[in-house]
Amino acid sequence: MHAVRPALKSLDDALAELLAAAQPLEGAETVSTFDADARVLASDIVSALQVPAHDNSSMDGYALRCADLVGLQARLRVTQRIAAGSSGSALQPGCAARIFTGAPIPPGADAVVMQEDCELQSQPDTATDAGQVDPLLRVLQVPQPGQWIRRAGEDVTRGSVVLQRGRRLGPAELGLAASIGMDRLQVSRRPRVALFSTGDELVMPGQVAPEAMQPGSIYNSNRFFLRAMLQRLGCSVSDLGIVPDQRAATVQAMREAARDNDLVLTSGGVSVGEEDHVKPAVSELGRLDLWQIAIKPGKPFAYGRIGQAHFIGLPGNPVSSFVTFLLLVRPFLLRLQGVDDPQPQPVVLRADFSWLRPDRRREFLRVRRNGAGGLDLFANQSSGVLTSAVWGDGLVDNAPGACIAQGDPVRFLSFSSLLG
Repeated sequence: MHAVRPALKSLDDALAELLAAAQPLEGAETVSTFDADARVLASDIVSALQVPAHDNSSMDGYALRCADLVGLQARLRVTQRIAAGSSGSALQPGCAARIFTGAPIPPGADAVVMQEDCELQSQPDTATDAGQVDPLLRVLQVPQPGQWIRRAGEDVTRGSVVLQRGRRLGPAELGLAASIGMDRLQVSRRPRVALFSTGDELVMPGQVAPEAMQPGSIYNSNRFFLRAMLQRLGCSVSDLGIVPDQRAATVQAMREAARDNDLVLTSGGVSVGEEDHVKPAVSELGRLDLWQIAIKPGKPFAYGRIGQAHFIGLPGNPVSSFVTFLLLVRPFLLRLQGVDDPQPQPVVLRADFSWLRPDRRREFLRVRRNGAGGLDLFANQSSGVLTSAVWGDGLVDNAPGACIAQGDPVRFLSFSSLLG
């Protein structure tokens, strides 16, 4: 009798178990704000000041008092010039101040008029004590009170939490932190990840010339994109190379990798073939908790523990490895760094293709946005065709057994959201 195969685990169930196991790493470090891109905040950032610090102009123009404008015939004396970084004096009735973007609004002014909406005239019969003549200003567009004024504290209020613990930092977050004077930030420790591939068929680029490749040999592409994605996620990567398809070699590599790393990540060797040694090696050294997931591409996926280290085994086919990393390893690593909600939200777009032979598993189809606002499908959806991930700019998340007709709304996950 044949053994009954266990039911495949759904992606949602697998992800829930992974995230439950991914307890945030202990320890944090303080880094320069310049060096904090893609890191995860380990503590809240509270502002000690308000931003802007004072009411200021959002335009180059003239600060004035709206009450001084009676119709469009009023003429205002331009008595001062206020640039960003300087301050003006109180504005007297019947006067205006030349003002530039970012400069503080002088006391008494309640609006700014753009310079394009003004006409400057001279006043030869009026001179200041220094012998200078105050120009006269004619306003061509009557402003509303508050026009073109950025209010103090409208961006950040003093004492507010501007960035919360667990937030992954990007360029905008770094700029916001700098705007309240933060030159150093406390961030979560980088996950330490040991990466290696298995397979006697694998050859490193540069090791053998293309024309000298033996039948059955392939270049190890997975090692390159997995290492790049790990580094984008802020990981400290130990690249252990290619492990031969031997049980003893696989056990030894696993044992050494688990000693000083938070995660051991492998590519290949997690299927059920006689030369697939990763699964039994993990079982010998620790435990294997997850095995085979109902997604396409990417069914052979494994999760377990070796001592204190987590273990994740990805399939060997390049697209399967690429997709399962994005869907499962990425959120796992972000949770290790303290991100509470590590999953990007899909957007609904129009399918400009038909998919009439769906799989029983949940599918992730490689697609590309077109100029008409819809999605085009890459012709070959094989798990070995890595050009589909280069040609495409995202994935369609298609439910098990669901056909797609041209024009149907579909769930789209962009690579920019998954690889950022």
